[in-house]
Amino acid sequence: MSVAARQAAPLAAVLLDLDGTLADTAADLAQALNRLRDEQGMAPLAVSELRPYVSQGARGMLACALDIGPPDADYARVRERFFAIYAESCARRATLFDGFADVLGELRGRGLRIGIVTNKLERFALPLLRALDVWPDADCLITPDLLRQPKPDPEGVLLACQRLGVAPAASVFVGDDRRDVVAGKAAGTRTVVAAYGYIAPGEDVTEWGADACIDSPAGLLALCRNWGA
Repeated sequence: MSVAARQAAPLAAVLLDLDGTLADTAADLAQALNRLRDEQGMAPLAVSELRPYVSQGARGMLACALDIGPPDADYARVRERFFAIYAESCARRATLFDGFADVLGELRGRGLRIGIVTNKLERFALPLLRALDVWPDADCLITPDLLRQPKPDPEGVLLACQRLGVAPAASVFVGDDRRDVVAGKAAGTRTVVAAYGYIAPGEDVTEWGADACIDSPAGLLALCRNWGA
């Protein structure tokens, strides 16, 4: 489907990435990573240093914090230790990005369905969304536990559209990582970059090929109005 045809469809649903798009979770993730560093006799890193890697998932964060990756023999153990630490405090300091509570309320008031499509495992996503008062108000939550392939594969976006009962062309997917744009475009949704999120240093989000880019959650409302919501 062409960009023009996709943007001509009346908007019926807004799909959101979680970390770095809907919620600022960097502080809790950084705390878990720094506990790992402490267990290995390493000094803590500033949240600002770890923040850009949050949307890259455990692999990106562990690479930044501990210089370890899947080829390393100890990677699986370290990752599970990271998950265990993070589970203890995954919603302690996390917040919605400024203004998003009002944005969600207005989107719902306009009759739009709300879905969350994240690469965060359900055991972390659900407690976090409950603590942020987003769940169970959101209409669906898609996590990797439900999928064969996570983003950038479009499976999660397509499943969200199916569960919401909307066509991909009548949906927009908002995220702060290139994988979100790739997944949304492959699924046939509009795509929006949350440029206020966890963007890696030197990354030019205009090269991702999204339909639009926003600097704050409020920018999403303006786009939805322009798209007929």
